[in-house]
Amino acid sequence: MGANRCGSPAPPSNALLVASIEQEAKKGTKFIDLPYAVKGMDVSLSGVLTFAEKEARRVFLTLRMRRGECTAADLCFSLQETIFAMLVEITERTMAHCNTQDVLIVGGVGCNVRLQEMMGEMVKQRGGALYATDDRYCVDNGAMIAYAGLLAFMEGDVTAMKDTTCTQRYRTDDVLVTWRKDKE
Repeated sequence: MGANRCGSPAPPSNALLVASIEQEAKKGTKFIDLPYAVKGMDVSLSGVLTFAEKEARRVFLTLRMRRGECTAADLCFSLQETIFAMLVEITERTMAHCNTQDVLIVGGVGCNVRLQEMMGEMVKQRGGALYATDDRYCVDNGAMIAYAGLLAFMEGDVTAMKDTTCTQRYRTDDVLVTWRKDKE
């Protein structure tokens, strides 16, 4: 649905949606101001897409588009730049709080070359390294799921193979965390 708002056909999965927006954004040249909402280490994306959709209707269905002042690609470019800037900002803040220099990007959006460029620049400025996985490991957050499984296994949380199931949309933040020992 989001890619359709940027002028691309709606793809069947989130990974394809991100790829569609990325490809359309590469054609964009003009930045359109979108809402930027970062509070601490939280981002609010709720208003960004709604604003982008309203802006698309207001701008692209009026004389501005006919005059060639902006395009659907410009909106995708702006959407991508704004959201990635927010992600880079909260990642840098997290790095400072955790006293770390390195970043690993995973998940479907982790395949996005522009996100890797922006994150890489920030990490370089902090003297660290960016580790970005390729498509084989980014789709459906495979690396995060595997790591959560490894931590559970090391804590003794073992399920017999005959009792295992697969849930395609299972969120890693829904996992019962038994391996983390918070400092008191």
